[in-house]
Amino acid sequence: MTNYTVVIVAAGQGKRMNAGRNKQFLMIGEHPLIVHTLKAFTEDKKCREIILVTNEADEKDMEELIMRYHFRKVRVVYGGKERQDSVYQGLLAVSDPSCPVLIHDGARPFVKRKNVHELVEKIEESGAALLAVPVTDTVKQMKDGKLETLNRDYLWAAQTPQGFSYDMIRQAHEKARENGFYATDDAALAESFGHNVSIVHGNYDNIKITTPEDLQKASAYVKK
Repeated sequence: MTNYTVVIVAAGQGKRMNAGRNKQFLMIGEHPLIVHTLKAFTEDKKCREIILVTNEADEKDMEELIMRYHFRKVRVVYGGKERQDSVYQGLLAVSDPSCPVLIHDGARPFVKRKNVHELVEKIEESGAALLAVPVTDTVKQMKDGKLETLNRDYLWAAQTPQGFSYDMIRQAHEKARENGFYATDDAALAESFGHNVSIVHGNYDNIKITTPEDLQKASAYVKK
């Protein structure tokens, strides 16, 4: 397996957390949320470079955390107005376009190294892939006043990292910027421009910390 680069997006304000500050600095156990996420990649020898995308107001605090925890391979860049804009700024900062690039939410601190390596291998085969898990709930769709039950055998809950060959995902982002098009995630962006995206079976522990309840679950997970 070749080395990879990861762009970690941590520029959002996390309004649903109602914490009054960037949720990346909230504590999970003994460490801030973003530290757990960074550790997942800084401790992986296959990770060549980490681009941490944050907002300008948090740059100093992020740099202090990087120094305090002696994180190597991490560079901080500013994000944009929307998540997609922040990802693009991270892509522009990548130093080696020959490596597969992963795009990961800073608020997913429990990604497994095994899954990351499986993802990189799939990217090398197909050019684009994401981590996802089968949907376990029964999913209903309400459309035009009619309720429909979707077949969950075909439904997957998307996670991050999502990974691509560098040229593919950068070109997709640049086409989207030219057309003023915003997608819900990078896989959807690649799909919209005709690229097939493969699925790698992820892990249900790879949760995204969005609400105070998620933070409680994460703290319990760390204690366990």
